[in-house]
Amino acid sequence: MVSNARSVFISRLQGLQVLDASGDQVGKVHDVVVQARLVGRPRVRGLVVELFARRRIFVPMLRVHAIDLTQISIVGVVDTRRFDRRASEVLVVDDLFDREIARDGRKASIFDVSMVEVRNREWELNEVALRDIPSNRRFGLAPKGPMVIVPWSVVAADVLQAEQSTDTKLAQLAGMKPADVARELYEMDPERRAEIASALDDEQLADAFQELPEDEQVDLLQALEKERAADVLDEMDPDDAADLINDLPSELAEELLNRMEPEEAADVRNLLKYPELTAGGMMTPEPVILGADDTVAKALAKVRHEDLTPALASMVFLTRQPHDTPSGRYLGGVHLQRLLREPPSLLIGQMIDTELQPLPPEADVEQVSRYFATYNLVVAPVVNARNQLVGAVTVDDLLDHMLPRDWRGDQMDGSDEDAAAVNHD
Repeated sequence: MVSNARSVFISRLQGLQVLDASGDQVGKVHDVVVQARLVGRPRVRGLVVELFARRRIFVPMLRVHAIDLTQISIVGVVDTRRFDRRASEVLVVDDLFDREIARDGRKASIFDVSMVEVRNREWELNEVALRDIPSNRRFGLAPKGPMVIVPWSVVAADVLQAEQSTDTKLAQLAGMKPADVARELYEMDPERRAEIASALDDEQLADAFQELPEDEQVDLLQALEKERAADVLDEMDPDDAADLINDLPSELAEELLNRMEPEEAADVRNLLKYPELTAGGMMTPEPVILGADDTVAKALAKVRHEDLTPALASMVFLTRQPHDTPSGRYLGGVHLQRLLREPPSLLIGQMIDTELQPLPPEADVEQVSRYFATYNLVVAPVVNARNQLVGAVTVDDLLDHMLPRDWRGDQMDGSDEDAAAVNHD
């Protein structure tokens, strides 16, 4: 197991030192936490790390910077609260190692499980090392059987069992788009909705949250355990998370912000500084930002990222260092269509749209809508008085705030009203 490997057997992680960004030892790996999913491979949520005082804490995989033969390096702030396992979570070492399963009419036991990095800092279980159990075994004295490595799918049904009705519903939801998952949750009674929401993984639940009517978002978030609610907010787009937190009681909102990952909470707090119906309140703080000396090839690689919406991918914004919001001095924007027409080695600083004027954070909905109509855009830069890029408004953000407040509820109820109508009164 080396730092450039993308597949790691979990037995090799046990006991490895965990070092923080300063190189100081935090503790040692005790186990790996995965989210139980009945369709697809389980998602690795993080590590259980044992501190020197034998206290066990949870470190999310987003904090894991590098894994090598002798240590694991992490970044960011460590939450030292005692690890509290959820009902939908599985501990690979404690729950799966030595588990007996039936395979091809014979018995076998799980010797080891590997995980693979599918995207940057996102891991899933991958393969399982099985050892056959000889049929003549008595009192554990028989010789060990041969070892074989199989895909996770071979053992999934045997090792992740749950209540059948819940299994069936989760299997149905697994292949659905977020809007369809939201509709399914909307039509459930509150008790059933909370049960299914608890079994969904954080990312799928967050995506569905963003498609629910605002009142339903608030009710469902309050029905979740506070730590789970904070995890879901971490996975939501910062602007959607900010809108949701705005609708919560102030005491609960502050508690959830304190439980969120510090970087995610900082993005949300920055958005909460602006009134909701302004460019600052509608924007996302995560547009595509590069420097003037970057190439067309690098810009195209950035906009290809699968997590970007088509609107955000339609323009690259150029700033001086730093390239995170609030950025260094704003230089301008480059349209995706222009990038597609130029040689890969050309510097993007040579193709800035000089006629594109940014929006101020305090611009109201009417000003933002006129801006989009004037420039025929689907994304617009938001720049503060210090000429720093603080975010970008997309056309779908604008529509969310122009449509009647209950438009998602009308859609869920199958209303025949024109959900796209704008209330100008």
